[in-house]
Formats: sequence, structure tokens, C-alpha cells
Amino acid sequence: MQSNPRFIMIGGFLGAGKTTTVSRLASHFQSKGKNVIIVTNDQASDLVDTNILRSQGFNVGEVAGSCFCCNFNELTETVERLGEDQRPDVILAEPVGSCTDLVATVIRPLREIYSHPVEIAPYGVIVKPSHGARILSGKKKGGFSPQAEYIFRKQIEEADFVLINRIDELSTEQVDLLAELVADQFEDRPLVRVSAKTGEGFDQLCEVLEQQGQFGQRLMDVDYDVYAEGEAELGWLNCQVQLTAAELIDLDAFLLSLLNQLKEDFAIIGAETAHLKVIGMSDGYYAVANLVSSDTEPQLSLSTGCQTRQANLVVNARVAVDPDSLTEQVRQAIVQLAVACGAEATIGSLQSFRPGRPIPTHRIAKE
Repeated sequence: MQSNPRFIMIGGFLGAGKTTTVSRLASHFQSKGKNVIIVTNDQASDLVDTNILRSQGFNVGEVAGSCFCCNFNELTETVERLGEDQRPDVILAEPVGSCTDLVATVIRPLREIYSHPVEIAPYGVIVKPSHGARILSGKKKGGFSPQAEYIFRKQIEEADFVLINRIDELSTEQVDLLAELVADQFEDRPLVRVSAKTGEGFDQLCEVLEQQGQFGQRLMDVDYDVYAEGEAELGWLNCQVQLTAAELIDLDAFLLSLLNQLKEDFAIIGAETAHLKVIGMSDGYYAVANLVSSDTEPQLSLSTGCQTRQANLVVNARVAVDPDSLTEQVRQAIVQLAVACGAEATIGSLQSFRPGRPIPTHRIAKE
């Protein structure tokens, strides 16, 4: 008899490395002969993460326009649509990085309301090192307001276990310090140290996710006024760009130059970056660059070596600045860089806003 699909949700703040982790997990489960579906989530459409995962050949659906908790029905409908041809063995879900209270609003409703039974795996939350070390150490300038830091802490509070990601980029001392901060402030949370990029630590992660038992049980009090203020601190931008040039452009270099320029521009106006991500697509080639905080360097997470005269870009920006300023900075950087390369940049769809107050479809906060 076929067992119920296993629901694995990987949470964590913006830029924590959720998509890379989900991609590696999907590959792992597929190598075991499992049918895997992935559901991504964003406050708007045109999500870089969805494009990345689809480019890797995964069966991906996107819940756009609000978080899983505020659009629970679309989450379940997306799962059912992706599984129409073949019932999934594993459902991997990546929630919006600015969301919390997911045990009460997603996991518990899946268990108690959803008409199709699923097995709930341990709920893992990735701690983002660049902001985690500053926020958890209590530094006055953690990068964000107390309200946004409230979300960061609440995400860890409801986790069954915690992942410390990017260990390939950190010293042993930095990893140990972050582990100590988590252990001191969030007792009884098993810690898994991983590199989503290299795969280090993934055997342990998979062992944790394969555990059987009752998970997603950490119910907590959440001040939705503070939560809403924390989300609204961030300007949110998704846009598509068509790049056309007479001469060949190095796609990898263009993406890195764009993020370096935006990093400089946001530093000038004192706006903290939560996450900047851009994917460039040309003739079946895909390049991806990320900037995960104001005090780190942009990285090319997927390189192509592609030289092209035409490319399509998708830009996702999550920055602590008002949406109008965010739009102006992104538009200006794209156009100026294109001109410097002898190219023309046509900006197509663009959405820029502050997330609205979270209003969950369901919230089961009592035993």
C-alpha cells in the first residue's frame, strides 16, 4: 500500500538559502526513486526561485500574491495540480522568507483540515548567518528594525530543528558562535550544520527529515501588529527585463555588476538589503547571482560562461526602503549598466510594494 505524501517545509529568512537547499533535497529524493513536487511562494509573481527550479527540470508550482498562510487554499490546489499525473511521494514547500507562525497556519491545517492526508516531516528553519549573528548577539545595529528582527526570532522559535547554512563560507569559529547563540536562546532545537552549495552536512539533514513522529507542534504566541510592521519594513520588487545588444555580453559578469551597483546604491541611502537575486536566461543558459546582506559580497551561485546578444532577466529585490525608492534604484542601475555595455534594457512587468498585513486563512493555535 502506498504511503501518504511526505510534506517537507523548509523555512528561514530572506536570503537564508532555502531554494538551494530545496533543490538539493529534490535531487536527493529523486535519486531514491521518489516522485517529488515543489511549491514556491512569494508576495508577487515573477519569482527567481521558481525559474531556477524549473530550469533544473523539477515539477514546480508557485503560490504568488501572498504567503502560504494567507492563501492556504491555493497551496493545496497547487499540490493537487502538480500531482494530477502521478501522486507525489514528497512535497517540498518553500515559504516566503518574511513569514512566520507557519506551524499554526500551514502545518496544523494540513494535518487537521486538508482532505488529503499527508505525513508531516520535521519542520526545519535555516538560520541566515549574515543577519543571524548580528541579530542573535543583540547588537543594536542588526540591520533591521526590532519588528523585522521579531520575525527572524519567531521563525526559529517554531522550528523542530535549525539549519546553519553556508558553513563553506564561514570559519569554524563563526559556525560555533552561531550554534551557541541558537542553543542558548532556543533550547531543545537540534542543530544541523550544512552547506546547501557543496552538500556538506546533507546526510545528517536527510536523516533528520526522515524521522517519524509528531512534528510541527511548536505553537506560539504571535503579535500580529508587530509581525505586520516587520514585513512592511521591506520594499518588495519583482521585475522582468529584456536585454539586447549589438555586441556580445558576458551574462555572468552583467549579473554580478548589477548586484554590485545596487549594493553601492543602497549603501549610499542607508537601506539594508535582505536579499537581491537575479537570474539571466539566454538560449537555454541560466545564470544566477545573489546578494544576501549589505555587508556581504554578491555571489554567482550559477555560472554559465555565456556570451550573448540577447537575454531575459528576472530581478527580485527585498530591501528595507520604500517601494518608490526601490523601483528608482533598480531601474537606474539596470539602464546605466546596459548603456555601459552598449546594450538596451527594456523593463517589462514590474511590481513594487510593501507586503500587507498577514491574515491567515486558518490559524489553529490551541491543542
